[in-house]
Amino acid sequence: MPKHIDSESRRLVFSETTNLLEQAAYRYELQEREKPNLYRNLFDYDSIPKISFNHRNVPINMPEEIWITDTTFRDGQQSTSPFTTEQIIDLFTLLHRLGGPKGLIRQSEFFVYSPKDRLAVEKCMELGFEFPEVTTWIRASEKDFELVKEMGIKETGILVSCSDYHIYKKMGLTRKSALEKYLGIVRSALDRGIRPRCHFEDITRADFYGFVVPFATELVKLGEEYGVPIKIRACDTMGYGVSFPGTALPRSVQGIIYGLQHYAGVTSDMLEWHGHNDFYKAVSNASTAWLYGCSSVNCSMLGIGERTGNCPLEAMVMEYASLRGTTDGMDLKVITEIAEYFEREIGYDIPPKTPFVGRNFNVTRAGIHADGLLKDEEIYNIFNTEKILGRPATVAVDKHSGLAGIAHWMNGYYRLHGDYVMDKRHPLISKMKELIDQEYEDGRTTVMGDNELDDMVRILDYDMYEILSHAHKD
Repeated sequence: MPKHIDSESRRLVFSETTNLLEQAAYRYELQEREKPNLYRNLFDYDSIPKISFNHRNVPINMPEEIWITDTTFRDGQQSTSPFTTEQIIDLFTLLHRLGGPKGLIRQSEFFVYSPKDRLAVEKCMELGFEFPEVTTWIRASEKDFELVKEMGIKETGILVSCSDYHIYKKMGLTRKSALEKYLGIVRSALDRGIRPRCHFEDITRADFYGFVVPFATELVKLGEEYGVPIKIRACDTMGYGVSFPGTALPRSVQGIIYGLQHYAGVTSDMLEWHGHNDFYKAVSNASTAWLYGCSSVNCSMLGIGERTGNCPLEAMVMEYASLRGTTDGMDLKVITEIAEYFEREIGYDIPPKTPFVGRNFNVTRAGIHADGLLKDEEIYNIFNTEKILGRPATVAVDKHSGLAGIAHWMNGYYRLHGDYVMDKRHPLISKMKELIDQEYEDGRTTVMGDNELDDMVRILDYDMYEILSHAHKD
């Protein structure tokens, strides 16, 4: 937290990040407008949104602590068939296990509108986990505030849309009336002893200095008045955020995070990034938010969510490990359990090539790659997927697989190790290749299934089949 040198003028502050005196005389007032600023030079709607540059770069400012929050049961669930109460409890428990002893999956967000929603919240709270903390998202109504209070929930998300698209076109307000309305809602939460989390919806199309910073500044003051810091969730609702160096606002992710800290005084631990994947940038934008001073990134399991989805939680678990050089106790094998649960219990179809969770994410089809895997899987596998995710590297067998591909499939399928490992020169491998080649000569176009190949081994050499089937037990 910056130390103020001159509390009256606030012209200089001593930064504990840079250990330097810095100018802090930038105070942005609300800029009222008769007509909305829709940034038509960037978003003309009849063409692809444009990315503009002003060549202004801000410093990297990685927080001391970073973590992940979850919105699977709120934003994520809006895009799928509703989960049952039992499914929510199971997935919440998996989140708890994935987050590890340090609780790096810090919070999970729920609806509380229906009796089923409230039952799921109650059951998850009864589990007694410190992390993820159960939080909610509510409408700005007296009834919803009282409901949250009665349920013993300490923090709730409140929608405070900040672009002129929403303020003028959706709600029919002006910036001044929107600001007054939002501050009144936040006061209502604080008066009830509830920590507000303000969702700055559509921040990447909002007038940053004309509305976002003045509003954030007022929230900081309100938090100081009540002695309760107010969290701000920067919502890239349409996925317009970009992380390129020198990108201009309102689309610059690092510019948004820097500006909220430097001009509005919002601390890292009170900043959260929530991004969508409309332009394939959800993961890179979330990582950028971390790098430039945002402690929290909001995600959903498998990236489920509105339109193209939210930032995938499993992706940010990997980003955390990459940036920190450690998993800090997170159990990454739970990622595989989550994927299997979604497919088995919920009937959710995960695209097979999805990183980390798809059935084929570490499966190779190319024969030359399979030959490399057979010699040393590190050549063509991204990391030790068996050790880290409980998912050994495998090959898909088709007409391109060759002897090496078949041998690698056999070693992976039967989990062969040591003296049991099959070499591509083994006679059984050659016999299998002959049968597989014949399949494709006869017109087959699909990949060979595991069960088909298993039957083929059994028919070609039953004694060897028996040995291979029990080898992993030795």
